[in-house]
Formats: sequence, structure tokens, C-alpha cells
Amino acid sequence: MKLAEIQQALESELAGVHGEEALALVRARYVGKDGLITNLRKNVDFGAMTLEDKRSFGSGFNTLRDTAEGLLKAAAERIAATAHGEGLKFDFTLPSSDRRLGAIHPIVRTQIEIEDIFRSMGFTVYTGDEAVSEYENFDALNIPSDHPARDMQDTYWLENGMVLRTHTSSMQNRALRQLGAPLRAVFPGRCFRNEALDITHENTFYQLEGMMVGHDVSVANLIAVMRDFLSAVFRQEIEVRLRPGFFPFVEPGFELDFRTTLGGVRRWVELMPCGMIHPAVLRNGGLDPSRFSGFAFGLGLTRLAMLKHGVPDVRLFNKADLRVCQQFTATL
Repeated sequence: MKLAEIQQALESELAGVHGEEALALVRARYVGKDGLITNLRKNVDFGAMTLEDKRSFGSGFNTLRDTAEGLLKAAAERIAATAHGEGLKFDFTLPSSDRRLGAIHPIVRTQIEIEDIFRSMGFTVYTGDEAVSEYENFDALNIPSDHPARDMQDTYWLENGMVLRTHTSSMQNRALRQLGAPLRAVFPGRCFRNEALDITHENTFYQLEGMMVGHDVSVANLIAVMRDFLSAVFRQEIEVRLRPGFFPFVEPGFELDFRTTLGGVRRWVELMPCGMIHPAVLRNGGLDPSRFSGFAFGLGLTRLAMLKHGVPDVRLFNKADLRVCQQFTATL
């Protein structure tokens, strides 16, 4: 057979090959140890050929061999793609055979609901970075390096000197500087602390920090916002109360409790720290505390999701157990 005839025959056979076993047979027939192309050199009497004929044959043989390898490689890729479903035609309008609904994680559901409530109250949702500077996470919030409050927020340090934020309060300074005053904003997100794990503590959890800054903002504004917010979350009138508490970034500081009948028992439940923003925090944010005042609160999204959905152990949220999420398939 002539070189052109061999190439034509190979192309014709490969067009009808649709499996790896058939392709292996074609490969052996053409470029194997005793293949048609391999034997071309064995059956040529180079001694009877002129120099020009030798050059012509060698050039043609090399071209045929390279072309054959390319054709075989292309056929192998086509067969592999077909085996993985590529190149097949599907009717994407056909209904799926699996009718199970997906589930939004209960913490995400709670966050979406809370964001919508605060937006309706005129607050901006302002997200930030999970890795922040030491200044944003501590110093800007009136927590210097020798402050004992740092011992309560043992965090993870990165090699570049940044920290994984221990609270969403780390966004306060950035928001004050970028958005100025008057300001109403909430900062939802994930936080990290190097804590011992138990049913109420995790090293990865979610918070929602909030702040309202303006002229003549008072504790009365704080109580009113928290009462309206919690009433919207639990879809019932909620009572709130403040107890004195110390937090470096607020003065005065409070623990906010709310009265609920969750679980069939009417009781007070501790919910969040809050208070009037410390003058040092306002100054660090570029505001004059003699002109502006404000309140801030730190809501535990994870804790609120536990209360709202009756989850007894915070560790269930991060276990990647589908049985947990499948309990929360209701549409938002």
C-alpha cells in the first residue's frame, strides 16, 4: 500500500471506533510492533534505492507516522470525552428524577432574616474581612495590648501579623472612617476564637455587630431598636431589660436580656452585650465625641439561631451532617 492509502485507511477505521478496546486494536494494526506503518521500513530495500528516493521515502514515512499518532490521540480524546458524558446530547427540559429539596443552613437563614429586619429600620448591611489588623480587632476598640480583655478573646494569628477576627466589632473603626456619621449599620459574619469546645462554645461562630451613631443618640434609642428588632424576629411582643456589664468599647456597658416563652416557659434569656460607644472608639473612628454619640451591640447569630430553631448543641452547626440541615428545608 502507498503511504497515502495507509493514511486514508487509518482515518476510515478510526471514524468507526467508539471504544477503548477497538481503538487498541487499530493502534496495534497500524503502529504496533508488526503494524502496517511499522513494517513499511522493514520491507523497503534501501540498497536498491537512489539517494533521492531514500530522502523522499524517509520524509513521507515520518509524515505518515506523525499523522497517524495525531489521529490516534484525537480518537482517544474523543472516546474519553464520550465516556465522561461530554459530547452527548441531553434534554435539559426533562424533570429530574431526584425531587429532594435543598436546605439553607439555619444560621444563614437567620442572618438573611435579620439583615432584612435591620434594612427595614434604615440600617446598612456592611460586610468585612475575616482576617483583619490587630489595630482594627483590638486597639481601635479601646483594647490595648496589655488589656485583660484580650485574654478573653484568644485568637489565631497569621504569619503576616493579621488576626482572624474574634468579633465583628472589628468593623466598627472601618465603617466610621469610610461611612462617617450619622450612621446606621450592621456587620454580619464569621468569627474565630481559640476556645475549648462544648455545647455552647465553638472555635468558629457567627456574629452580627450593629451600631447607630448620630446627634443625641441615647440608651433609649438602644432599647427601642432592640425591642422592635426582637419582636420582629420572634413575631411577638418582646420585653427587654439592661443589666450593667463591662466591655472596653462601650461606656456605659450593658448585658441585654429579653423575656420569652420559648420552650413553653416564660423566662429571661441573656442575649447580647451592648452599650453607648466609648468616646475613645469614636475618636479612633475620626469623630468628635462632643458632637456625636451612639450605641453598639454584638448579637451572636449562632446563639440566636439556636434559640430560634431549638438547636441544643452549637457544635451541630459545623458538623456537616445533612440530617441537621434537612430539618430546615422550609422556604424563606
